Amino acid sequence: MILNGSTHLQAGRARVWRFLTDAEAVSQCAPGLESLEIREPGRKFRAVASVGLGSMRARFTMDVEWLELNEPELARMRVHGTASGSTADITSQIELRESTQGGTDLSWTADAAIRGPLASLASRLMGSAAQKVSNDFFECVRRHVETEAAEDPSS
Repeated sequence: MILNGSTHLQAGRARVWRFLTDAEAVSQCAPGLESLEIREPGRKFRAVASVGLGSMRARFTMDVEWLELNEPELARMRVHGTASGSTADITSQIELRESTQGGTDLSWTADAAIRGPLASLASRLMGSAAQKVSNDFFECVRRHVETEAAEDPSS
């Protein structure tokens, strides 16, 4: 399943980069997050999150690793998650560009493969639910970085 999107943020690219590549900061926007453990600062972390698809709910343990960090333009990560007989493998990428209107244009893509009972039971809901969760996540990111930019325009 391929997901993607884009948004404009009224904040500088460096600020957006810092927020998106800081596991603790970005965890404020992660839906269903129960815990976060930094395994290797700036490179690897583990998160536990409860994810809902329709009436189904699964608790995923996800190991996340940054594959590429090309500051402040491009970041790629890999996620491997497990939940009660199901697995999720996701590779995602964010790109940040200075906007001609000021601020930052953010585009993102994710390639997700879900296997196991969760995938077979929720296949009809998965695409739209994942896109909604992703859009909500990036809307939360926008609110956080724009609030920070308004409070401290010098950084």
